[in-house]
Amino acid sequence: MKRTGRGERGLALSAFVVVAVLAMLLIAGLVVDGGRKTAADRRAELTAAAAARAAVDATAPQRQAGRRPEPAVAVAAARQVIAGEPGLRGEVRLAGDGSVEVTTVSTVDTVLLSLIGISRLEAHGSASAQLFD
Repeated sequence: MKRTGRGERGLALSAFVVVAVLAMLLIAGLVVDGGRKTAADRRAELTAAAAARAAVDATAPQRQAGRRPEPAVAVAAARQVIAGEPGLRGEVRLAGDGSVEVTTVSTVDTVLLSLIGISRLEAHGSASAQLFD
């Protein structure tokens, strides 16, 4: 019968502790960096909504006067809102149904997930608003 010595038991415990610490760091990374990504997603979504709203607001006088809104004015207003948000990129397009569609993207650097090679996460937002029928 083979007896396990004290040294072997210590090695097994050390391996368990290393694995447990790595798992806890990974979980902490998911919580911390996941929270940062969620905040960046929210910011991108809010900026896209604000840009779509600005596009509609910029063409309100034309619509109130009974004229068809000028798409260039709407697109310029939406782009101005996106440009006012540092670290955000965006695209504004006029859809065939008369709506303005805004998409935004930003990247957030990771804090703990960079330990396993994930250095950045992307955040996305989108919104649309009806300019004309």
